[in-house]
Amino acid sequence: MYKVEVVENGVQATNIINALENQGYKKENIYIFAHDKDRSEDLTNATETGNVSMKEQGLLDSISNVFRKRGDELRSKLQSVGLTDAEAAKYEEVLDTGKLVIVGSQE
Repeated sequence: MYKVEVVENGVQATNIINALENQGYKKENIYIFAHDKDRSEDLTNATETGNVSMKEQGLLDSISNVFRKRGDELRSKLQSVGLTDAEAAKYEEVLDTGKLVIVGSQE
């Protein structure tokens, strides 16, 4: 089970993260995605949320991401936290517009 939210900025992201925590999601199971890799890492560190790692993706996908374009990498990571192929493609397009995608996973 997962929940997806789209926000414009870090302040809105923090509010959504707090709301997800109040709904029972653990911070390590809340993921922030941004098209810009540095922005994504900065927000993940600032909010102390989860980082999509080898645990979620598996060894092969983690290694493959080194060679993928950013859009392909994002779709792969979105799928690894529970989204379908179609959902991952949809939200990757949202990321292209500069918005943030937050995924809370209870798995």
